[in-house]
Amino acid sequence: MNIQSIPQIQHTSSGNFFILAGPCAIEGEEMAMKIAERLLEITNKLEIPFVFKGSFKKANRSRIDSFSGIGDEKALKILRKVSETFKVPTITDIHTNEDAAMAAEYVDVLQIPAFLVRQTDLVVAAANTGKTVNLKKGQFMSPESMKHAVQKVLDCNNQNVMVTDRGTMFGYQDMIVDFRGIPTMQNYATTVLDVTHSLQQPNQTAGVTGGRPDMIETIAKAGIAVGVDGLFIETHFDPANAKSDGANMLHLDYFEDLMTKLVAIRKTINQF
Repeated sequence: MNIQSIPQIQHTSSGNFFILAGPCAIEGEEMAMKIAERLLEITNKLEIPFVFKGSFKKANRSRIDSFSGIGDEKALKILRKVSETFKVPTITDIHTNEDAAMAAEYVDVLQIPAFLVRQTDLVVAAANTGKTVNLKKGQFMSPESMKHAVQKVLDCNNQNVMVTDRGTMFGYQDMIVDFRGIPTMQNYATTVLDVTHSLQQPNQTAGVTGGRPDMIETIAKAGIAVGVDGLFIETHFDPANAKSDGANMLHLDYFEDLMTKLVAIRKTINQF
């Protein structure tokens, strides 16, 4: 796909990677607007194509008492307000066939969670909306197997599809990133590296996923160095108190410094 097909996306001729960034979940309007405004300032300054990310609900929680959302329509309306206020495209996860048509009324990109990427009906429902579809590679899947997920979207006459690597399970409680998978998946579709989810440490005995945010810069630099098309980074101004995935999110205060370094790396890579 050509990222220019995503409505309102800016800086597509800059030669930079693009970024899908925002909080894990929409916790409220004030937090979403605050994060979006700061991300827009940074990406405009550095000329990085930017899509604001936020889940309108979190269906795949470890525990029944974990935060799952503030209400579907309420969260989706916040995503629409972010888009209308800041003139940026938005992306959110969907978990059921019914979610696809509903979310498509509010956002520009529909994301299929890694655990659900083999669910044919869900992928087809997303593709049939005509929206750009982001397929997250299952933690249990090979890069080569993602060509079949991509083909499901293409067979629905939707050319706007990208794939995202979010790490591969390593034992029970850790993830690894196999950077060989990036050029492999680029044979099938535009490819993104989900930096923050790749650093999760799932299946903790407490029922709350852990993470290694100290490794965000390392993984992001490596992804840019091997030529990934885009990055996915969850960020929050108060990760310690975020309602979802705070353990592996990037603090918003560190976002500009990281992006500045990554833009410099991409500029160097583009010379070869």
